[in-house]
Amino acid sequence: MQTNAAIITKFYTAFQQLDYQTMNSCYSDDIVFNDPAFGLLRGDEARSMWEMLCKNAKDFSLTFSNIQLLDDEYATCNWTARYTFSKTGRKVVNNARAFMLLKDGKIIEHSDAFKLSRWAGQALGIKGVLLGWTGFMKRKIQQNARKSLVAFIEKKSG
Repeated sequence: MQTNAAIITKFYTAFQQLDYQTMNSCYSDDIVFNDPAFGLLRGDEARSMWEMLCKNAKDFSLTFSNIQLLDDEYATCNWTARYTFSKTGRKVVNNARAFMLLKDGKIIEHSDAFKLSRWAGQALGIKGVLLGWTGFMKRKIQQNARKSLVAFIEKKSG
């Protein structure tokens, strides 16, 4: 069985290559994912999110580092994605910290932490700079991310 560090390396190396299938192979069937943009996703929702992000990526690059195994199950690492946000054409540099729970060679829980207000300022411009810190804007970003994901899933299965 692969070590937890090897699984995390496989996941982020696949992300660098926009290979959502390999990324998703690192997840358990009942994966639970959470981040500031999409909120809580489970199972196929989380897998479809990675597929959508990889397929829509423009000018994308990713680095990851500092994999830390906190114990036999918990791990964390840092990652930075650079890309052009498709809805506005603006350049984004998103610095995130991942927190993962692994069991039996699979990631069973994955949370990404990053400053949504910083992301909003880069992705949305002046509106994001001025309002990105507000609860209203954060909810709006999450609603739009969810709406895009639902549309992607419906198109894929339709």
